[in-house]
Amino acid sequence: MEDFNHALFLLLNASEHPSTLLLVIATFFAEYVIWVIPAIIGIGWLRGSEHTRKVLLEAAASGLAGLLINQIIGLVWQHPRPFLIGLGHTLIPHAADSSFPSDHLTLLWAVAFSFLMHRSPRTAGLILALLGLPVAWARIYLGVHFPLDMVGAALVAVLSAWLAFRELRLYLPAAYNLSLNLHRILFAKLIQIGWVRK
Repeated sequence: MEDFNHALFLLLNASEHPSTLLLVIATFFAEYVIWVIPAIIGIGWLRGSEHTRKVLLEAAASGLAGLLINQIIGLVWQHPRPFLIGLGHTLIPHAADSSFPSDHLTLLWAVAFSFLMHRSPRTAGLILALLGLPVAWARIYLGVHFPLDMVGAALVAVLSAWLAFRELRLYLPAAYNLSLNLHRILFAKLIQIGWVRK
């Protein structure tokens, strides 16, 4: 399996002298697309209804659960990144931590899969899920992940979305009340002038 992982990585990884355009596109997907998650959750929270806010909190819980699961996997099983074993070309800097699973893709897909479990944000979930494909390619292309790191991210994301949905009663009421109280304190002025929902 590791031989297959390495062979597929070398097939997808950048050449020694990639085109500037391809490098810019890959860097955008690998480094910056992830910021769409806090943007969606933040804007959705500020403008959304109670139902929307609860769905966003569930999605945030799914993302956090996915990242926590990844940390546990990394502690139990250290898998070196391609540049740590001298494989391929690495075109962006990255910490020398465990590669499996990909945190970027786990977070993106954990939120996407959480949205897909509900009717109202399903389109956003589908868009985020599809957006994960070029993110996965870019992080392999730029040399910081193996293909199987992306498979691991998908599995962790599915698990975390399911856990966040299944255990709603354990955390959602308290998390919603706490978040709403903080929201009303932090955004009191904006609520008063109607720019932000109460």
